[in-house]
Amino acid sequence: MDFGGGDQIRFERSGKAGVVTLTRPDALNALTHRMIRALGVALTAWEADPGVQVVILKAEGRAFCAGGDIMDVYKARQEGRKVSEFFADEYRLNALIDRFPKPYVSLIDGICMGGGMGISAHGSHRVMTENAVFAMPEVGIGFFPDVGGSYVLPNLGSSFGMYLGLTGNRIGHGDALWSGIATHTVQAAYLPALVEEIAESGDPGSELREFFKAAPRKTEAAAVHAIAKHFSQVSLRGIVGSLERAAADPFAAETLATMKTRSPTSLHVTFRALSAGSTMSMAECMKMEFRILNRMLESHDLYEGIRSALVERGSTPRWKPSRLEDVRTAEVDAYFAPLGAGELVL
Repeated sequence: MDFGGGDQIRFERSGKAGVVTLTRPDALNALTHRMIRALGVALTAWEADPGVQVVILKAEGRAFCAGGDIMDVYKARQEGRKVSEFFADEYRLNALIDRFPKPYVSLIDGICMGGGMGISAHGSHRVMTENAVFAMPEVGIGFFPDVGGSYVLPNLGSSFGMYLGLTGNRIGHGDALWSGIATHTVQAAYLPALVEEIAESGDPGSELREFFKAAPRKTEAAAVHAIAKHFSQVSLRGIVGSLERAAADPFAAETLATMKTRSPTSLHVTFRALSAGSTMSMAECMKMEFRILNRMLESHDLYEGIRSALVERGSTPRWKPSRLEDVRTAEVDAYFAPLGAGELVL
């Protein structure tokens, strides 16, 4: 089946399922604009097709999806190209997945970050294997947890989502299951059989009950308690202060040290977005994120973060401002200001 994805994403019909496979393993299945548009076209067609009762999303290689093609954002600025339409289409796809009326099963067997969360976490069934690695690492490149991160992360219990968003730390399938990012965990060896069974029956709930193997949480109880304590503070400065007061605790000290390497502006914007998103609908979150995105594309830290992480790998980013206390409230407010005629239309 061809929905315009070329050799980057494959679409097939198998029994009662529409099966999507990401086919850019050498690029860790990072999303391109072509992939995003093709998946949107396929979901729209399959929503109206009574023969498709369930959608299954999987990927080739060691990564499920490592995010969007962030290097293209960097190159676009150098070439004078606009990339906001890429993000607009990506956010529309995220919203489409969230409201998709049929079971949408993501089989996450490897790295799932950024845009990978956007095409999986909003679906009905998020299945992770022992190979899964999940993170929203955007604050490390001067960005923020987008693709619906402001909707998903605040809904994780014990302030775990705020912790993930402000640190960018990685977790495995056990923590993902415990926190609610994943709905099921299965062994990777059984994924081919699981796909066959779901396609035959059209009933992922019943099949996943058979294949489900609970994964233990890796984060220790003391760390869970510390996260709930520190990251439930009502302000970013409150979180930092709480961690500073607990500096004798190795977990608190390590967490604080991690945050100090992140973009101060991104930390402020992320805290505001996740706090606001806790009371917003998915559609409202996507519109808010599009406002932030457009301002980020004009910022210093995003391009500095990409340079440091991907262009001159291993170099230390030079954030502006370089300290949390130097980020002014008015500067943060500007990221959330309306776009007028440029608002995202879902």
